[in-house]
Amino acid sequence: MSVQTRQAGSVPLRHVLPNLMRDPARALVEFGERSGGEVVRLNLGSFRPYLVTHPEHLQRVLREKADNYVRAGDGLQWRPLKRLFGEGILGDGEHWTNSRQILQPLFTARRIDGLIDRLAVAIEDAIDELEEPARTGRPVDMGVAQAQIVCSAIMRVFFADKISVPDAMRIMEAQDAIAWSVMPRIMVPWAPLAAPMPGDRTFRRAVRLIDELLLPTVRAARDTVDDGTDDIISTLWRGRTEDGGRLDERQVRNDTVAMVATTTETTISVLTWLWPHIERDPVVADRLYEEIDRVVGDQPVRREHLRELRYTRQVLDELLRLYPIGWLFPRTAVEEDVIGGVRIPAGSTLVVSPLITHRMSMFWERPEAFDPDRFSQELSRGRPKYAHFPFGGGPHQCLGMHLFYLEATLIVATLLSRFRFRLRRSVVPGIKVAAALRPLDRVEVTLRPAPGVVA
Repeated sequence: MSVQTRQAGSVPLRHVLPNLMRDPARALVEFGERSGGEVVRLNLGSFRPYLVTHPEHLQRVLREKADNYVRAGDGLQWRPLKRLFGEGILGDGEHWTNSRQILQPLFTARRIDGLIDRLAVAIEDAIDELEEPARTGRPVDMGVAQAQIVCSAIMRVFFADKISVPDAMRIMEAQDAIAWSVMPRIMVPWAPLAAPMPGDRTFRRAVRLIDELLLPTVRAARDTVDDGTDDIISTLWRGRTEDGGRLDERQVRNDTVAMVATTTETTISVLTWLWPHIERDPVVADRLYEEIDRVVGDQPVRREHLRELRYTRQVLDELLRLYPIGWLFPRTAVEEDVIGGVRIPAGSTLVVSPLITHRMSMFWERPEAFDPDRFSQELSRGRPKYAHFPFGGGPHQCLGMHLFYLEATLIVATLLSRFRFRLRRSVVPGIKVAAALRPLDRVEVTLRPAPGVVA
């Protein structure tokens, strides 16, 4: 029996391009609102991808028929970024399968749980550096401070200090430059890679810096691969592919670059938005402080505290709803399919965006408001799985999801058990759409010791 299909509606060119150029984040959300949850096409002239926003449709694309919707090398977002990450854990096909198989054991919930106390100590040590500005009143750029905290913890626990914190910070700066430099190509996806575009020179310079910092480390780790160290680089060298072989230097390099980015960037960027949101909402701030003071008290944050920090987890879920760092998951249809009654021809590009679905009024009440109570047990009951999917879904769901929640909870609980803060500008930064979402402005705070904490 044939399936009845219909033509997809369209968001016309006159609405798409000008709005995308003026305010990409707002434009994308408006496209979602215009779609009403139906599959529609975005008219970008010769390029007309399908926009998929409804949780039921997303489940089909990301999970049920994931084999049919692939992260193709010439895809909307991946094509410009592939010049940095190459084939590997952020790709698809055989290279992705091999990398995923080798790296996944490092990121199981059981193994990450076993690292909690080591992460906690590393985070504490890094947060010690904030005591001086808290004592003197010197302003702190929270984006920079969080980068130092995250890099200190991740390089120690996951990279066995093979990458120094100063080098990791330089890599973060280079990745930030790359995130901006690829935007012209993401916004004009039909432009050939051979055609010069704004940002190309910045991109090449940043990739060269990353390779200068990481390639010697990657090569040196090959010589000590049998010392039993289970850090990410040694694991990549030691791992076996499906046919029993080993990864070559290029793929170990690609996966090392990818894992440095994915284990650091999400936490750094997402938490930058936390401080203005909780300063603007005293009720949320008071509940967060009360929970952390009650659960942690004057003790260091440890494994046994985390399961009790339930409201802190709700705050993080709400941050990820509004600011999903994995904001765009483009896919290419391998074979023809039907989604929501719309025929999807083979070779079509699909736009899947948590940024859009997470802010659509048909799935979320008051979607622009910051309200952690959305993620209470009562209000979460019955919510479709793919109404909130900041880490993607299906076989390509981000390996670092469990790590993010543990690491971010440790950072928030440690900071707020030791310090109180005041923003220099009480404004929630807007969103800059890059390869990953970034705050539009810096978030600067002044710190003071929390009540009962001796400076």
